[in-house]
Amino acid sequence: MTGIEEVIRGRRSIGKVKDDPVPKELVEKLLDAAIWAPNHHHTEPWKFIVMTGEGRRTLGQVYVECAADAIAALPESEQEERRRKEMAKAFRSPVVIAAACVPSDSPKAVLAEELAAVHAAVQNLLLTAHAEGLGGVWRTGVPAYDPAMKKALQLEDHAQVVGLIFIGYPDMQAPTAKRTPASAKTVWIEQ
Repeated sequence: MTGIEEVIRGRRSIGKVKDDPVPKELVEKLLDAAIWAPNHHHTEPWKFIVMTGEGRRTLGQVYVECAADAIAALPESEQEERRRKEMAKAFRSPVVIAAACVPSDSPKAVLAEELAAVHAAVQNLLLTAHAEGLGGVWRTGVPAYDPAMKKALQLEDHAQVVGLIFIGYPDMQAPTAKRTPASAKTVWIEQ
């Protein structure tokens, strides 16, 4: 197996990471790898918002805002604890990178292809993180798609958040994975 195959097959979603800071230069290396994703018509439709330290509070406030109705439905004695838990979600890793698609206004650009390019960029980022000894997990969920998220991240109206990537040094054993062989999912058309 080649080095790249080992990285691809060894990467796992690592949801539990240490609080240890990740050097800015290493985060920049992940982003530099991300931007080499294929993108039709060279539109480069990605945008990354990196949150570290207290900057993650921006994300936490969106989690609290998105849970506002559920929080309001709780007994008053439980509401503050629930707000605290929602805020804490943003602090699950020392680095959180919001990946967004900012589609090109080129008439040649197709939204599905623009989104696919950003998804490929996130995969590049995650593979590089793994190769550098970091753990990462790509999260979405209702808050990622809420208009409050777009506003908090200062994204253009036509932009879309495609994921929140939580990055840090692993604090868990990587889970084993199983895949259906490619041959079971492949059709060859030869004539």
